[in-house]
Amino acid sequence: MLGRGHRIWTLFATVLVAARQTQGAAVHLADERPEAITEVEPGVILIDFGRVAFGNVRLMPPAGAKGALRIHFGEALSNGRINRRPPGTVRYKSTAVELAGKTPVVAAPAPDSRNTQTASKTHPPAILTPPEWGVVLPFRWVEIEGWSGTLHPEQIVRQAAFSKGWNDEAAAFKSSDEMLNRIWELCRYSIKATTFAGLYVDGDRERIPYEADAYLNQLSQYYTDNDVQMARDTIDHLLAHATWPSEWAPHMVFMVHADWMQTGDKAWLAGRYDRLKSKLLLGRRGEDGLISSNAQQIKRTDLVDWPHSERDQYVFTSRNTVVNAFHLRAMALMADMARALGKDGQAAAFESQARASMIEFQRTLFDAGTGLYRDGPGTGHSSLHANLFPLAFGLVPESHREKTAGWLADRGMKCSVYAAQYLLEGLFQNGADSQALELITAKNDRSWRHMLESGTTITWEAWDQKYKPNQDWNHAWGAAPANLLPRFVLGVQPQAPGWTSARICPYIGNLQFAGGIVPTPLGPIRISWKNANGFTLEIELPEGMDARVELPAAGKQIGVFNGDSLVKAARAGNRWVLDQPVTGTVTLDVK
Repeated sequence: MLGRGHRIWTLFATVLVAARQTQGAAVHLADERPEAITEVEPGVILIDFGRVAFGNVRLMPPAGAKGALRIHFGEALSNGRINRRPPGTVRYKSTAVELAGKTPVVAAPAPDSRNTQTASKTHPPAILTPPEWGVVLPFRWVEIEGWSGTLHPEQIVRQAAFSKGWNDEAAAFKSSDEMLNRIWELCRYSIKATTFAGLYVDGDRERIPYEADAYLNQLSQYYTDNDVQMARDTIDHLLAHATWPSEWAPHMVFMVHADWMQTGDKAWLAGRYDRLKSKLLLGRRGEDGLISSNAQQIKRTDLVDWPHSERDQYVFTSRNTVVNAFHLRAMALMADMARALGKDGQAAAFESQARASMIEFQRTLFDAGTGLYRDGPGTGHSSLHANLFPLAFGLVPESHREKTAGWLADRGMKCSVYAAQYLLEGLFQNGADSQALELITAKNDRSWRHMLESGTTITWEAWDQKYKPNQDWNHAWGAAPANLLPRFVLGVQPQAPGWTSARICPYIGNLQFAGGIVPTPLGPIRISWKNANGFTLEIELPEGMDARVELPAAGKQIGVFNGDSLVKAARAGNRWVLDQPVTGTVTLDVK
């Protein structure tokens, strides 16, 4: 039973988030000019804004204009015209407006019942945009019927909704692979475009925050923008309005831990810490230390992946490997936060429980013969998911990690765009960075190359329409490369809370060079590397930050040099690990 503290927190969080929304603190409408205007047939004008954004349009007609216009909005084209019967929940809407001289007119469709729902017993509330905006929807193209004469660019703007403080110059990424560069920009813009609601929502179909979606949004916004408040507001909303999947609850622990690492703010962490205990799935912990699943949980709430067709034929049992992997990861992060808050007794208890669970996890679910995890006890099936999550979470025995990464890479992208975040994390960290980059840019329909070549300007909810016929074409959980490429290819991650210390460890794959800007609370990290006739790294760190550096090692290299000076570094496998952290502006050469 939920106590008085929970009810007070729920009321507080709901009021706080609602206040931020209605005050318009997080988001605003920005005017955008069209990129192209074409008369596609007499009396019909097609306007292209270049990329999809959430918004509506404002018309500035000439003096004496009058009469009715029909305005069509669309995310998709068909034969050079807006597709008025797009698949699934790809957006098309139309509305009529009346001109009255040169008075500006805002054209916006009627509200959509799918994404303006109030809360119910089974459905959290949709996030509403400020009423004074008028209805916003995602669109790239507009068709106008009934406009008299030529439509000039200055006579129409898209009022596009974005985070008010978004800085397009805050982050950058460039590499020797032009396709990879285009993918990063697609994903960076996807994070920007989906800030329209002021909270992280699951695209346009429902406009509801979900924990896993929000965590992937959070990671990517940290690497593309300077804002931390949107993640915090989303966390507070989700603490008041939890959703139903088993693995989504531990994602709340992930989100709060990520905020602490980004900001170093222990006071904010302390205000949410106790509420996170209910997200550890401890109420489902059996005597064997594993999280158990009853018939209803097996049928509905143990998600593994979404949609169902992306589960790689996962076999569901009363002990689900994926659910248990999330439990173990959340317990480790919870112990980390408990120690930061001086709660050493609670940290020790979490660690003790996690050790007992880990022993049983390995004994029951790991098949030493194949070197893989089974989906659950009593089944011989080892799915992609039963192995990708343990690898990403550091649960695979160290002696098996490289083999597991190779097995996963060979299986390919047999998972959704959501699970791809974790699949690629595991590959990058365990010797399969070349394969990870190949999967991102693969010439098939399960890659970000496919999204780009299909013409989208915001990432999709699924790899293709055939994998999820009702998918949104504006879903930020599909934008994982926005965080993966700076975290792993540039190699930049926080080592200590608040970025007082960073870890610089590039995973270079087969690239010849890469560089970019990573925003942090202390200021931007500027970084570039070249992999030719040795390896060269150039980094510029903001004041107040040091960096622990690891560089690629190959062949008969002597060591790491700063100018003509040999830097103290130890070779560990395929890495040179510097003995001391670096500060300021540094150039390092591996020779």
